[in-house]
Amino acid sequence: MLEKLKKSLEHSPIVEFGEYQYFVHPITDGIPKGDPEVLEEVVDAIIATMDLNCDKIVTAESMGFPLAAALSLRTRIPYVFVRKRKYGLPGEISLQQTTGYSGSDMYINFIEEGDRVVFVDDVLSTGGTLKAIIETLRVIGAEVVDILTVFEKVGTREQLEEELGIRIKTLVQVEVVDGKVVVHGSV
Repeated sequence: MLEKLKKSLEHSPIVEFGEYQYFVHPITDGIPKGDPEVLEEVVDAIIATMDLNCDKIVTAESMGFPLAAALSLRTRIPYVFVRKRKYGLPGEISLQQTTGYSGSDMYINFIEEGDRVVFVDDVLSTGGTLKAIIETLRVIGAEVVDILTVFEKVGTREQLEEELGIRIKTLVQVEVVDGKVVVHGSV
């Protein structure tokens, strides 16, 4: 299962942001060039585990965009992007997120009280972005019915699940060891 995705990780470059080791992959960064067959395999795997009884697919800027758009095309469920830019639209909610290598303000538009949402993203690393978005969605009054990520850095998910009180589904657990991406298996 997910053999194309796992194989695509074999030559992923590793870059460092301070002490944070970051793997570069088309699903997480849009570079090097994306393989439609890998993206299709990922979308199929997400749909197979996703709660389709939802009103909106939500993702964070920017690498969740291709995932949410492809999922929306396949499921016919509308998507909403949590953006890094303030638009000043009615009902816009701001939040602060922190990742393993940066932090920024983000903005949620077009999520309403009572919406049943699925959150999808490319990678679960420190969990800073995920936690900030899920907590803000709940403040709005949305029900988060599912959380799905393509990659999970080993050792992150369990603590976040406990803090957020919801299961986080990831397709592949990965770790950077000696300058290479090591796949620990599918979840």
